[in-house]
Amino acid sequence: MTESLRLYDYWRSSSAYRVRIALNLKGLAYESCPVHLVRDGGEQNHPEYRALNPLGLVPALAHGDCLMVQSVAICEYLEEAFDAAPLLPRDAAARARVRGFVQSICSEVQPLNNLSVMHYLKNRAGLDDQAYRDWYAHWIARGFSAVETWLNSHDSGRFCHGDEPTLADCFLVPQVYNAERFSCDMEPYPKIREITARCRALDGFERAAPENQADTP
Repeated sequence: MTESLRLYDYWRSSSAYRVRIALNLKGLAYESCPVHLVRDGGEQNHPEYRALNPLGLVPALAHGDCLMVQSVAICEYLEEAFDAAPLLPRDAAARARVRGFVQSICSEVQPLNNLSVMHYLKNRAGLDDQAYRDWYAHWIARGFSAVETWLNSHDSGRFCHGDEPTLADCFLVPQVYNAERFSCDMEPYPKIREITARCRALDGFERAAPENQADTP
């Protein structure tokens, strides 16, 4: 396929950050279409964007006439549609391990701490600032403790799995960014910190970083 790629994006969205990393690592050019999640009541709530994604979430990726939502589905699509720089190992067991990292982050950690949940906890459930941060830190610690254990197994190398970045790294780094943003204690996770630093030194990760996006304030 030669059609252009358009990413509906927000600079601080960890889900969009994952997809930006995957696109960069695979060497795919794309057009960024920013969707500001806070300004003017949240542009994701505007009818124009809801027509693209009724859930009102980013990212969404358009490739020709095909529109995809959800970061895992988008990354899997990129892996299947574009052969360059594979982000999943060939071996079935290794692929399952990488997908286990991905699902642990995107199903067990990030959804409990995403923007809509945190707004609900603060504005509807009445959590004060400390309780709000405690909630965030609890789910980060639960998820990162497991990830740290897995990273210390013999299957990990310079990156989450082996010596080249995979989708596991694409998902880990944005979650670390979020944890740092909320001042979570990262000291108990030396392997996570080591791999994150190695990833951030790569051009594909650096260009995807929130502070390097066109819509960054």
